[in-house]
Amino acid sequence: MDGLCLTEIEKPEALRSRGGAWFRRDDVEVHIGIQDPFAPARKGHPALELDDVATLETVADRLAALGFDVDWSERDTFPGYDRCYAFDAHGNRVELLAVG
Repeated sequence: MDGLCLTEIEKPEALRSRGGAWFRRDDVEVHIGIQDPFAPARKGHPALELDDVATLETVADRLAALGFDVDWSERDTFPGYDRCYAFDAHGNRVELLAVG
């Protein structure tokens, strides 16, 4: 998860056989599971709050440069926040937001 600057961490031994992966950065940890058959999460999604709008824009630019789709069409639809959606290589949606 280079675009979000998350580092993969080792899952507990008892959970490794389930597949998926865990990632961490500072005090944020994201657990990614496996679903078979696969269906991308286009509506339900995690939201990551960033420190400020400049950081939000930097992360969105980095994701776009890595080839991920970034959608700003709802940037100012959540009062008090700037936000965008990024879509991973499988079509899952992740919301990135910052107080704006």
